[in-house]
Amino acid sequence: MSALPVTQPTTAHPAPSGRLAPGPRAPMRRGERIGGAMAHHLRVYRRTWRGSIISRFLSPLFFLAAMGLGLGSLVDSSAGGVGGQPYLQFVVPGIVAYQAALLGFGDATYPVLGYIKWNRMYSAALSTPLTVTDVLLGHLIVLGANLVVAVTVFIAIAALFGSFASWWVLLGIPVGLLTGLAFAVPTFAISATITTDNVFGILYRFVLTPVLLFSGTFFPLEQLPVVLRPIAWATPLWHGVELTRDAAYGRSPGAMGLVHAVVILAFVAVGWVLAHRAFTRRLTS
Repeated sequence: MSALPVTQPTTAHPAPSGRLAPGPRAPMRRGERIGGAMAHHLRVYRRTWRGSIISRFLSPLFFLAAMGLGLGSLVDSSAGGVGGQPYLQFVVPGIVAYQAALLGFGDATYPVLGYIKWNRMYSAALSTPLTVTDVLLGHLIVLGANLVVAVTVFIAIAALFGSFASWWVLLGIPVGLLTGLAFAVPTFAISATITTDNVFGILYRFVLTPVLLFSGTFFPLEQLPVVLRPIAWATPLWHGVELTRDAAYGRSPGAMGLVHAVVILAFVAVGWVLAHRAFTRRLTS
């Protein structure tokens, strides 16, 4: 007499839900598409963040030590500071804005050209339901988050050295974000129109360096000849420096604060239009 087969108890698995469920699927919503674009950059940054420590955190500290503490002691002893304020409290808010501009510019050069030309990640993303707008926004949101972290950490460390006269300096965080984007977004457009990275060296030497020198970061703009001051007025960095310095001093920027904000936002808005147009032409034509 043969034995009856023994049946193993089965474990019931829940039926898949959402996008894993069989059958027709609804189109991806804008938030899902942007989140997908962000996920790639967050995964990459999680693996490579150690390599950015010097550029994002140690570099501004070197500026703080050399210009704020080193040169600052000489300026204070010989000239009594700047405008009645210690030179440290004058220069560090400018370094906050400049560091944001430098990071925004740097993250929009080689990484963007690499995604377009070398590893073609953007093209791969566009072969999915993602659009050019999704790809751009996803990258810029992650870039903006990196700016916020870098500016916040630097302000926190600089505050330990008495670099700020007021806690209103915390407003320098959103100002730093906008200043960084004012450099990053237009640079996205440039990176999408070039075929060689030699252009970036030219931009560093003949655009970014002069902008720093004419931004009022290390000395008051009033010390420049009158004919050179409009150069500073036409750059977003000077406006970011002024807003950050007003916040660090705890003083109201008045009507000029609105002018500063409008100029910075104009660079972001115009840069977005140019970047979107350049990405569309380069990646979809």
